[in-house]
Amino acid sequence: MAIYLGLDSSTQSLTAVAIEIPARKILGAWSVNFAARLPAYGTENGVLRGADPRVAHSPPLMWVEALDLLLADMAAAKFPFAEVAAIAGSGQQHGSVYLLPEAERLLAGLGTAPSLAEGFAGAFARPTSPIWMDSSTAAECAAITAALGGAAAVAELTGSAAFERFTGPQIRKFHATEPERYERTWRIHLVSSFMASVLAGKSAPIDPGDGAGMNLMNIRTRAWAPAALEAAAPGLAAKLPPIAPSDEVFGAIAPYFAARYGFAPGAKLLPWSGDNPCSLIGVGLVQTGKVAVSLGTSDTYFGFMPEARVDPRAEGHVFGSPTGHYMSLICFKNGSLAREAVRDGFGMDWAAFSAQIEAAPPGNLGRVMLPYFDPEITPKALDPGVRRYRLAPGDRAAARAVVEAQALSMAVHSEWMGAETASIYATGGASRNRTILQIFADVHGADVYQFEVSASAALGAALRAFHGERKAAGAPLPWPEVVQGFTAPVPASRIAPRREYRERYAELKRLYRMCEEHTLAGGPDPSAALAAFGKKYPA
Repeated sequence: MAIYLGLDSSTQSLTAVAIEIPARKILGAWSVNFAARLPAYGTENGVLRGADPRVAHSPPLMWVEALDLLLADMAAAKFPFAEVAAIAGSGQQHGSVYLLPEAERLLAGLGTAPSLAEGFAGAFARPTSPIWMDSSTAAECAAITAALGGAAAVAELTGSAAFERFTGPQIRKFHATEPERYERTWRIHLVSSFMASVLAGKSAPIDPGDGAGMNLMNIRTRAWAPAALEAAAPGLAAKLPPIAPSDEVFGAIAPYFAARYGFAPGAKLLPWSGDNPCSLIGVGLVQTGKVAVSLGTSDTYFGFMPEARVDPRAEGHVFGSPTGHYMSLICFKNGSLAREAVRDGFGMDWAAFSAQIEAAPPGNLGRVMLPYFDPEITPKALDPGVRRYRLAPGDRAAARAVVEAQALSMAVHSEWMGAETASIYATGGASRNRTILQIFADVHGADVYQFEVSASAALGAALRAFHGERKAAGAPLPWPEVVQGFTAPVPASRIAPRREYRERYAELKRLYRMCEEHTLAGGPDPSAALAAFGKKYPA
């Protein structure tokens, strides 16, 4: 028996999933919620908020302390650490950690520290880390975009346009606002590579999956792009770790963890990746023909991509996949919070919300909402505010309108991927609501399946550990075989698209695109066309 451990350092928690081979079963999952277990750091859902609502940081020392708490919880549950053959991990993408030169010595000396937090105190060039929720770098994004020849050029080079939450713009802001701290910085890590460094007791590499979320890596060569580094900050190349393949062992567990928890000293470490690339593996998207929709705090639409194909509108993203291929991803900030805002605004529970959806016909009589409760990522709508077309503020048809808008927006903004989708795997909290999933099936014209593993990023990391350890042992396995038995959808969960609504939603998709263009680009008002649509499809 061999055990493979996957860790996920997300916004709100640190989670572990352990799998057993050859039994091909999940041994268990454990999690530490930052706000609940570590209240001294003063976070709200793992995030530090200040006077500027655009700024979102987290304390990296909190993540370090959480690792001790998580492993202690597992030890209390009698977890067999000695049988762990390999470990990989996942981190919230884009977040950056800034280390002083002293950190190199502290990493190497963790074995003598009474705890990780005490051993690593004083290692940070800045005490907080900007994370993916930060939207304070619009000026830096504009400067990088101009330096590299426009948004399309940035996307062609790095896989994505310059986005406020991406690491390169955040580094440029750090250099501009705190130049002395920047100069003192020894290493700039991502959340993923930082946590891998703690486990290894040395600076870990960055993998191409997470490196692609920085606006600093050449998406095709998987190497740092000199022009992008120069556009971000001077001397940046010397401060970044190297990029290493996702499936190559880079070290072994540090003595601290062997002594304190009983890991075998030779337990192998794989580079950590981003949560999205790991989730790609965790839901089994290792071949074409399937996509996943994650309906969580933010909604994401992602899938396997055999070759890099960038979005000409520079809205979507291309990341490296742990398989050695690529993944496409689109992020929509107004996910569950938008659905909850509509539900709570009418004083409904989820059952009443679903009933209200079903009370309105598919297409909602041409009543459309652009649900920008918060600044939206896709399409870019930095000025928040709900836009309504033929939908009064107190109309309960808003329940169907918000979900149809989310499904239609995904359909509109995923066209650049250029792949026919036969099926969609749905994850996240809202994926338990079959009424919501029926809308996604109808809008996309694809079968939708529920996927019951909630910790898909941690599971994907565990599967990556298994794959990498087998490769290092000279017995590599193809990815479909690696994920076999772990990534099947919930039995009998298939929700088929209703053919009678295919034409209706194709037309509404066109009208929804017009609503976006009217609101965001001053295009023609679609209200008359929506009224005609409502008369054409009254039920």
